[in-house]
Amino acid sequence: MIVLLMGPQGVGKGTYAKKLEEKYNIPTISTGDIFRENIKNQTATGKIAKSYIDNGNLVPDKITINMLKKRIEQEDCENGFFLDGFPRTIAQAEALDADLTVDKVLFFTANDKTIIERLEGRRVCKKCGANYHVKFIPPKKEGICDACGGELYQREDDHKEAIEKRLDLFKKQTLPVIDYYKNKKLVAIIDSLPIKRVAEVMNNVEKALRTT
Repeated sequence: MIVLLMGPQGVGKGTYAKKLEEKYNIPTISTGDIFRENIKNQTATGKIAKSYIDNGNLVPDKITINMLKKRIEQEDCENGFFLDGFPRTIAQAEALDADLTVDKVLFFTANDKTIIERLEGRRVCKKCGANYHVKFIPPKKEGICDACGGELYQREDDHKEAIEKRLDLFKKQTLPVIDYYKNKKLVAIIDSLPIKRVAEVMNNVEKALRTT
């Protein structure tokens, strides 16, 4: 089973990806995680990707596709996977379809105001990578990770200007991809609001997958 998790940055895909991974026992592949791993390890590709991400731009297709292909060749993807953050352009969708058969596309939606609030308030631990939110999931001590005591910081791409730019790019470049898969009758629209009703949203996700 190959399922695409699509939607703008900050819509909550990561939350549902983890739950889906546990339920179906197949991995979730996040292009964002792949980028961050390469950036952390300061690979040549990671340095290039960082220059785009920090400015709120999409990483070029060729770089993204090469990173992804290396990941899905690994053994844990033999029985399928959930793909989070890819494809974001028609060219990426066509490249993906050339090699794989997509079974379902879950399109998570939320309004821009909510997305900006979620992302602008997000804080990440420099040491262990744990995620917090100044409003929804605050740490016990401001600026300090509950789990390891590491320093919390705001990622460059979580600043309002970068978020707004990415939302604009999503509408221009990625919404056409949704239409591309709608024409293939593969899209299920999932309302991800409000964030506290995770169980309700997850129930809708599972219903959509049962029709796969």
